[in-house]
Amino acid sequence: MLRFFDRREFLRVGLTTAGLAVGAQHASANENQARVPRGFGRAKSVILVYASGGQSQFETWDPKPDAPLDVRGTFSPIATPLPGVQLCEYMPRLARLADRYTIVRSMSHEDLDHGTATYLALTGRYHRIRSGNPLPNPNDYPTYGAVLKRLRVTNRFAYEAVHLNAPAYVPFLISPGQDGGFLGREYEPLVVGDPRDSDAVLPGLTPQTDLPPVRLENRKTLKETLDNYRDRLAKEQKLADMSLLYQQALAMLSSSRYRDAFDLEKEPPALRDRYGRHRSGQSCLLARRLVEAGVPFINVIWNHSNRGQDRDPTDTDVYGWDTHNDIFDALKIHLLPRFDESFATLLEDLDERGLLEDTLVVCMGEFGRAPRVALEPNFAGNLPGRKHWAWVYSIVMAGAGVSRGAVLGASDRIGAEPATERYGPWDVAATMFSALGIDHASQYTDVLNRPVAATVGRPMEPLYG
Repeated sequence: MLRFFDRREFLRVGLTTAGLAVGAQHASANENQARVPRGFGRAKSVILVYASGGQSQFETWDPKPDAPLDVRGTFSPIATPLPGVQLCEYMPRLARLADRYTIVRSMSHEDLDHGTATYLALTGRYHRIRSGNPLPNPNDYPTYGAVLKRLRVTNRFAYEAVHLNAPAYVPFLISPGQDGGFLGREYEPLVVGDPRDSDAVLPGLTPQTDLPPVRLENRKTLKETLDNYRDRLAKEQKLADMSLLYQQALAMLSSSRYRDAFDLEKEPPALRDRYGRHRSGQSCLLARRLVEAGVPFINVIWNHSNRGQDRDPTDTDVYGWDTHNDIFDALKIHLLPRFDESFATLLEDLDERGLLEDTLVVCMGEFGRAPRVALEPNFAGNLPGRKHWAWVYSIVMAGAGVSRGAVLGASDRIGAEPATERYGPWDVAATMFSALGIDHASQYTDVLNRPVAATVGRPMEPLYG
């Protein structure tokens, strides 16, 4: 039966309903405001160890000993302190440390080439081109360190982010996803190449005996005077970018603390040996020093070329993880011994110094490798390998509240698809920002004052138990 309201009753019912709706909205807003993701704000710094080229999950974090031979490969698994969890036999130190980190075995996305997949891994977003190798573009999304600087300047160090053993090449051209993108050069991380030569790590920033602090200050004053004159001229973005670079260089020059953070000679020789006296090993050691110096985001590129072995198959320093052919020799001789040595030492060193409590460590590549071992005719080498595989792969996360001794997610019997909930690079991005105390749903504005979401993923809360 229809019921008709007079004017007074209509207003009463309408206002009551509106009040209930507003109350419900306020309750919902308060509930959302109170809901803080697990692990939020637990990290002062993040170290991202980027395994450029795509680590094979079968020969690292997710061996398949019960699969057919052309899936499981020739390596054997070894036990870890975690019941039922095995790793590759050529990672004995990391196997012993399995009770200090979490393995994520259900990473997945849809990009199958190094350039755009690197972009995805280092920005948390798909490139506008899918599965290709484009050059960096000023319209690219910014890398993590650039977004971090845009969202929060900590003043703990001259730079919010530092990329070590960088940039990443695919294989001999710079990959997109490593710079300030559309935010501009002001937000770019500091890029450091080969860290083994302390004098060459930051060329030009070694104090000169004929340049005492008073002369440096006079030069700074002169530069500021010239800048003021320039500001009265027409605005020029390149000049503005150069001015910002000068400001950062002056900050580095004027602070011995900043310069000393990059001086590996201050480390005991035995510890440098323990990390490994190679580019990636010393980069991991430098990453630990930068955590101590207060750098919020450090990206260690392992290795600087995803496939440098094509130019020099005898130089282990140039080997990348893109092991299409000869995969087992490349891993056994060149890649896994150094990785096991250095990444294990990084975790141990951080833990022994109490730094792992508030440092989030992430190790991931742009994708994994295919389930089937096969010889690929279009690549160098005479023995079988594994092609690119993005549908399921593994990463490792440790520190800043991440569960010790855990496995999150699983792949299927032959390592072809996730058997549990999928996670993507966008979720890793959200997890890193959340760990640093930044709401993953926050926004910043681009140069045209348009809102941009900080991440498009969600924090991986099961990491925290």
